[in-house]
Amino acid sequence: MTASTIKLNTTAEDHHIARMAAVALGLTVLENAIPSPLPGVKPGLANIVTLIVLARYGWRAAAWVSLLRVVAGSLLFGNFLAPGFFLSLSGAVCSLLVLAFAQYLPSRWFGPVSHSIYAAFAHIAGQMLVVYLWLIPHAGIAWLIPVFAAAALVFGTVNGLIAARFMGNEKAFTSKPTEKTR
Repeated sequence: MTASTIKLNTTAEDHHIARMAAVALGLTVLENAIPSPLPGVKPGLANIVTLIVLARYGWRAAAWVSLLRVVAGSLLFGNFLAPGFFLSLSGAVCSLLVLAFAQYLPSRWFGPVSHSIYAAFAHIAGQMLVVYLWLIPHAGIAWLIPVFAAAALVFGTVNGLIAARFMGNEKAFTSKPTEKTR
């Protein structure tokens, strides 16, 4: 069988997920170019895309975008199956699990900002668990929890606000005109 005879059955949703994963990967590349004052503390810019996809297309699409970004990013940066890959994967999986439940919270009180904060804390928890169980099995890593928790709160809030802003602007462009705007 030659390459010209292979036909892939892709859907419009597959193409959209691939585009969103590419945007998230671009943000990951941008984020890696920003120097970090503390090792392991990053703003998680790609999570903005995941939050938007979650709100617009659901958890399944958000999971695909997030996991494709983790795998493609690790291949791009040359750390596939290295400890950094497993840290990123564990953080992404824990975030996705929390988001799976958070999306069912009442939207009147919970939205992109709270979802982002929950996901950021879950991401840190997943990473700290892998660090403790695999890389540094010492109780001393607990001293790092306040630093990472503060970073999760700050970056989770900022990313949630950015995602909410994008979703708010998106609604303004896609809503039907009302009597007042005609």
